[in-house]
Amino acid sequence: MVTGWLVLLIVTFASSSIYAGSVSAEPVNADAGPTLLVMGDSLSAAYGIEREEGWVSLLAERLDDDAQVINASISGETTSGGLQRFTELLGQRQPDIVLLELGGNDGLRGLAPNQMQANLASMIEQSQDAGAQVLLLGIDIPPNYGQAYRDAFTGVFRSLAEEYDVALVPFLLEDIALDKALMQSDGIHPTADAQPIILDNVWPALKPLLETTYQAAAE
Repeated sequence: MVTGWLVLLIVTFASSSIYAGSVSAEPVNADAGPTLLVMGDSLSAAYGIEREEGWVSLLAERLDDDAQVINASISGETTSGGLQRFTELLGQRQPDIVLLELGGNDGLRGLAPNQMQANLASMIEQSQDAGAQVLLLGIDIPPNYGQAYRDAFTGVFRSLAEEYDVALVPFLLEDIALDKALMQSDGIHPTADAQPIILDNVWPALKPLLETTYQAAAE
């Protein structure tokens, strides 16, 4: 389904996807309301575009004053790196909802899917222990890594969603990855025009979590 785009990932991975930028994890909008923590990589860090054009900033705009959105995403981040930062961020920000968009760089580096699964599981468990709901944002990897590895990789997200009963977006770049007009010249990162589509991919899974959070706050 996404073969053409995924092949491009191998060509450009070394030069662009492992870039690690700094992140302040400051609120995109800081008004009262439930707190959303986004733990992601370049796809959520607005790589190659203005930060306010990224889907996380667009999410904050859509929520307006009804929620606080913390973007703790770093380009090039792996699940291991995210886990190292996660405990402190969770304690500091005390989010109501955690959006986990990590794993793509694990796959591109050929890291063991079971280790990626363990890292994500730890973040899910910590979130649930802290009373936060979790939304997993899935990604895919190049078929060049072999069908067995690819199946194991994508299976991690489905397995975790089922095991921990968390919401899942199977493929964050659905309807984007194969459209050259929506991808930057590196073939990896979506353009600014693609960001509203990413948000639309996330929204159907996120909206019920927000409704649950608002309802609990009203009781």
